Amino acid sequence: MGKTLFDKIWDAHIVTSVEGGMEVVYIDRHFIHEVTSPQAFDGLRARNIGVFRPKQTVATADHNVPTKDQHLPIREALSRHQVDALIHNCADFGLELYGLGHPLSGHRAVIGPELGITQPGMTIVCGDSHTSTHGAFGCIAFGIGTSQVEQVFASQCLLQSRPKRMRINVEGQLGAGVYAKDLILYIIAQLTAAGGTGYFVEYAGSAIRSLSMEARMTICNMSIEMGARGGLVAPDQTTFDYLQGRQFAPQGAEWENALAYWKTLYSDEDAVFDKEFTFRAEDIEPMVTYGTNPGMGLGISQVIPTETGQSFEKSLEYMGFKPGESLAGKPIQHVFIGSCTNSRIEDLRLVAEFVKGKKKAPHVSAMVVPGSQQVAAQAKAEGIDRILEEAGFDFREPGCSACLGMNEDKIPAGAYCVSTSNRNFEGRQGPGARTILASPLMAAAAAIAGEIVDFRK
Repeated sequence: MGKTLFDKIWDAHIVTSVEGGMEVVYIDRHFIHEVTSPQAFDGLRARNIGVFRPKQTVATADHNVPTKDQHLPIREALSRHQVDALIHNCADFGLELYGLGHPLSGHRAVIGPELGITQPGMTIVCGDSHTSTHGAFGCIAFGIGTSQVEQVFASQCLLQSRPKRMRINVEGQLGAGVYAKDLILYIIAQLTAAGGTGYFVEYAGSAIRSLSMEARMTICNMSIEMGARGGLVAPDQTTFDYLQGRQFAPQGAEWENALAYWKTLYSDEDAVFDKEFTFRAEDIEPMVTYGTNPGMGLGISQVIPTETGQSFEKSLEYMGFKPGESLAGKPIQHVFIGSCTNSRIEDLRLVAEFVKGKKKAPHVSAMVVPGSQQVAAQAKAEGIDRILEEAGFDFREPGCSACLGMNEDKIPAGAYCVSTSNRNFEGRQGPGARTILASPLMAAAAAIAGEIVDFRK
């Protein structure tokens, strides 16, 4: 029997099997940030041990950093303390840190791919659930807890149970104005926010193969939002073209050797998955969420369903919506374009192309936050920052920003924000904030119109 892509990579990284079905898995790359690493470093100090393989760990600050005046001291005391702790810990343990002011700094799910640190066939972990983003390159990437961060520090390995395997096929061609964010929100709406629990998902099919690397990253990023352990896409020529020549990608003869291996990374024709689904790309339209989990999504032409149940009713009450309503025409006050889901140069180009020559609605606050210093520099080189600012958008410095309420970029209580981030939980963007997830173009159109609209019209 053939193997799935997941099993090929997993099996190549097994150090040993443990009684009871657990396996010790070797980790190729470990990303860390300021939020989930401090206790892990304290654990190393308590045991008087160092980081086993420091060159395989990459650190960056992203959750707590401000997106304005990054050259100044961080104003929020807790955020400043966490970022300072990361600086001191990396210095004490000899780890590479792309901190504030570093030309390569940014969100770890953005800088890993753009620097060529992320490569096919790797195992990659970080104390952040959206580490799954790296799976777009044909690698096993997933989030871990703080105790596991310490485990990787100490051994470069993890004790894990092998997840079940799921394949999601998307066949056909996406319609005009439909993008990767719409595709993954559609899948989550079909399978629910718990539909992938216990599985690692491989995305396949003609619609997936036609996507850019940035779009594939968006899809793998949100695998977590349907409960999956992670998601991945088999590497192909699109992957290889993206990686070639990047700063930390293999060079010369090493590139040829790596390429030969990467071309073996696909699911065999007779591979068996524990569960499999197929969707038609033509059935997908621009999506928006109406509730407080990413599975509560619908096409912009549809209406909020009529359901019963305490959680459903509580969700609509929080959002201020009613069953049978359309979201089209609903006024909004904030737009956030950014996060590890949609903050790459491709996203910013799409938004700039749409808003060029337009002005945002006067009552809307719209911010655009690039995912890294390199994305920001490229946007400025292409004049994207000027286009956005002329349209009334606030072009910020890199960081997690308003994806989550852990920094200064919070949405006020009761306000609606159309956001390109990945989660719409209660209070996710600030206490009482109401989040509507959408693609970058849907978010940009809402900023211009001052309400939720189908930008195709």
